[in-house]
Parts: sequence; C-alpha cells; structure tokens
Amino acid sequence: MSSVIEESGHNLSGTLPMIQRISYGSLDVAGNLLYCFGSTYILYFYTDVAGISLAIAGFILLLARIVDGIDAPVWGIIIDKTRSKYGKCRPWFLWLPLPFAIFSVLSFFSPDISMTGKAIYAAIFYMLARILFTGLNTPLSAILPLLTLSPKERLVLNSFRMTGGQIGVLLMNATALPLVAFLGDGNDKQGFLYTAGVYALISCGLTLFAFRNIREIDASKAKQEQKLPIKKSFTAMKGNWPWVLMVLANLIFWVALQQRATTIVYYLTYNLDRKDLVPLVNSLATIQILFIVAIPFFSRYMTKTWIWIAGLLVATLGGVLMWVAADNVPLLIVGWVTGNIGSGIACSMPFAMLGFAVDYGNWKTGIKATGLLVAFGSTFCIKMGSGIGTAFAAWIMNAFGYIPNQAQTTESLLGISWAFIWTPCILFALATIPLLFFRQYEAMEDRIHHDLQTATH
Repeated sequence: MSSVIEESGHNLSGTLPMIQRISYGSLDVAGNLLYCFGSTYILYFYTDVAGISLAIAGFILLLARIVDGIDAPVWGIIIDKTRSKYGKCRPWFLWLPLPFAIFSVLSFFSPDISMTGKAIYAAIFYMLARILFTGLNTPLSAILPLLTLSPKERLVLNSFRMTGGQIGVLLMNATALPLVAFLGDGNDKQGFLYTAGVYALISCGLTLFAFRNIREIDASKAKQEQKLPIKKSFTAMKGNWPWVLMVLANLIFWVALQQRATTIVYYLTYNLDRKDLVPLVNSLATIQILFIVAIPFFSRYMTKTWIWIAGLLVATLGGVLMWVAADNVPLLIVGWVTGNIGSGIACSMPFAMLGFAVDYGNWKTGIKATGLLVAFGSTFCIKMGSGIGTAFAAWIMNAFGYIPNQAQTTESLLGISWAFIWTPCILFALATIPLLFFRQYEAMEDRIHHDLQTATH
C-alpha cells in the first residue's frame, strides 16, 4: 500500500495536488469546446448553412447519437481491459484528442455535392466524431473513482471538472458566432469550418496538458491485473439499483437539456426576432459556475440526492419563467439564467455520484467494473439523451410546419416554443422521480466506503 501512496503522490483517501485538480477540470474545457459547439450548432449548420432538410438532419443526428450511445458500453469494456503503464483511463487522453479534433472539424465541412451525398457525408463524419468523443468522455468520468477513494475529494474534483466544463461552454458560446462571422467574412460555410479548427487546436492542447499531470492511484498495478471478462463486467450491474436509478434520471435530464440547448437559437431568431442575443444569452448561462463551485458547500447541509433534485426543480422553474416572459427580454433572461443554474447543478451531480455506484457494485458483487458502469451512467446518457433531445426538437418543429430561413407561421412559432420551453420543463420534472428512490442508497455510502477501505488494506 505504501508504494501506491508514494507513486500517486497522495493518500488514497486524501486530497489531490492542485495541479491534478486543475488538469482534471481542463479535460472538460477541452471536450466542451468541440462537443458543445457541435451539439449547439450542428442542426443549424445542416439546415440553414449546408441546406440539408430538417427531417433528414434530425434523422442523421438521431442515428449518430444512437450509434455512439450504443458504443458507450463498448468503450467502457475497452477501458476495463486497458493495460498500460499510465493506467486504465489516462492513456486515452494521449491517444484520442487528435483524431477527435480532426473528425470534429470535418463535421463542419459541407462539400458541394448532391443532397444525398451531403447527407451521407454528414452522417459518416458526425458519427465518427461522436464515437471518438465517447472514447474521451468515458475515461474522463471513469477516472474519477480511480483518482481517490474519498467521497469528499471526489465531490471537489467534480466541481473542478464541471467548472472547467462551464468555462469551455462560456468560451464557445461567447466566441462561436463572432468567430464564424469573422473567419467566414460573410461565408458561413467557411466560418463554421475555421471556427471548428480553432477549437480543435485548443482542445488538443488542453487534453495533452491534463494527460501529463493527472495520475491514477493504482496505475502501477494496471499491467499486472487480469483482464476483466465481459460477462463479469455486466455482473457488476446485477442488483445495483443506485446505478439503475441514476442512469434513468440522467438519461431523462440529457434529453431535456439538449432540447433546450439546440432550440435557443431558433427561439431567439424566430419567436423574438433577436438572433443577436444568442451569444449574450448563452454566455450568461455560465453564471451557473458559481453554484457548481458551491456544491461542496451545499453538501454540508443537504444530501447529494437532494442537491440533484433541487437542481432539476430550479431548471423546471426557469422554463416556466421563460414562458411567462413571452417577448419581455429581461424577464426571459432571468428565466434562462435560473434554468441554467438548476441544470448546471443537476448536470454536475451524476458525475460526482457515479463513483458511489461503482463502489456499490464492487461492494455487492466483488467486481469493480468502473469503465462499463460509468460508460452507461455518464457517456451513454449524454450521447443517447442528446441524440433523442436533438431529434425530438427537430421533429416537433417539423410537425408544426417550421421552414428554415423564412418568416414562421403562428403554428410553427408554437412548435418552437414547445421544443424550447415545455418539453424540457416536463422532462426536468420527470427526472426527479427516480431520485426519490435513490435516497435510501446514499445513506449507505459511509458504510460501503469503510468496508472497501478495510478490504483494500
């Protein structure tokens, strides 16, 4: 045990060095620059820039997300089987950032070919970019329980991660459309492609910086461990009800969050005729950083489950306020910020709590399938939920008669409102239901942590 402590540079249940905390957070800055740029603007790029029909674009996005949602457990199994001197998760931050950056940039290239060709090209490159993102995002989440056994330190690390993620979102939201306009010089096709290239360079640099600094506590044992059989990995899910409940709540949450993120540009452009507000409104959402940073403080007075539930309810309240606001821009902004504060907190909690689900599975079955459980609980929910959310948004607007680049009818404006406000509100509220059943398991966390530490020694 002493050798592990010396190699990792910290106690198994103690505090990590600040450089490792910052590096862990920088991974989400890197990921969000490219992932959120794609998630937020790819539908708009397809329909209003590349000229792909809304129905086809929605199908492409759903297909791509389903495919790489399915590959999440595959990546989890790969991580559980990874044997490297760097550990299980850390080496992927060396191997994947460049391929992910390249295919993300190519997703925003629109070749001058037939509509069928454009659709096929878009589907292939967007799908490959998302698969590679899964390969980076899965170890980002899976490495957390491998960095420390301390629940408190995991919560702190997660705050660093989520703060980094919000910084990435802020940079993207504040600079995306201005960069598109500046680099494109009136040509949006060129602007989106060059902007993706800028984000790709930054993303690669930050990921490699993190790779250099973070360490896994059991990395020295990685090459000596026996590979975990696939069947045994899935056994870690058996009877793991806290994990099941978290997956359900997180999946519903991401459907709602992605619908809201995808349709804000449509709502401001067509319902309010204020497309100029998109960078400002999206940037203001980053106020949620203050509340994400405060999560360890909230945990002194509330359980993690209740913090998660509170975040979902505040996100629902924000949507209601935006409906009340109608065309009152200041009140709309209040509702938008409120909703993002809630969703920011709700987004953060699963990452902090999935380590407990891994520990619970280890405690109950004796199998530590970190990669697989986190892949389903985090990456699968993000990708599948985002795919469903984006597709739902496209289909709802299409059903109400949305036509790109034209003045919208009263009915199509109503469809945009449903896609942007009401469907996300309903889903945020529904996501609280599984968490009401999760509370009983969180009460077992100290006991499980004690038992696992005793077994380790």
